[in-house]
Amino acid sequence: MVLSALLSDQLRFAVGPSDGVGLACAHRATATGGQVDLEAVIRADERLTAVKLSRESRETSARTGRALLRVATSAFGDLGLREYARQVADGRTPGNHAVVLGVLSACLDVPCPEAVAGELFAFSASWVAAAVRLSVTDHSTGQAVLHNVRPDMTEAALSALDKDVPDIVSCTPLLDVMAMRHEESELRLFAS
Repeated sequence: MVLSALLSDQLRFAVGPSDGVGLACAHRATATGGQVDLEAVIRADERLTAVKLSRESRETSARTGRALLRVATSAFGDLGLREYARQVADGRTPGNHAVVLGVLSACLDVPCPEAVAGELFAFSASWVAAAVRLSVTDHSTGQAVLHNVRPDMTEAALSALDKDVPDIVSCTPLLDVMAMRHEESELRLFAS
């Protein structure tokens, strides 16, 4: 199935090694009680931005990360996020969604493996939902795609856990070129 293969490649070569690793790094940089190693979090944030080659991908990640940060600080109070939120608001760090989620998950005592797995599943479900909205597939086939990629999702999540900031990478040249072309399209269906 072509959609399963494409999503599998995204998980194994892009999202897992980039967002998954960035999330894990940010999670590890946040100690129990919300003590954040701000320098380590910012390094992960900057590296994650650097490997997102398309402008739309970078902007979407930062926009959703900032939104998550606003909601989290509003809903949960400080939790140790205040200084990181200030750095993001002042433009000193991008505030990528995966990095914000890593810090937030650690502050809320969500174990790192579950946080990374949740992020990869959320990406996959969103990806399949987009394929359904574009009429590339139907709901039943979409569910089959999610079922088919479970082993790759698991492998990507487990692989991300022990990696460090220099290991944040992404290698999907064809998809990156397609995303860059989409940026220049007159009519666009999605923001990313």
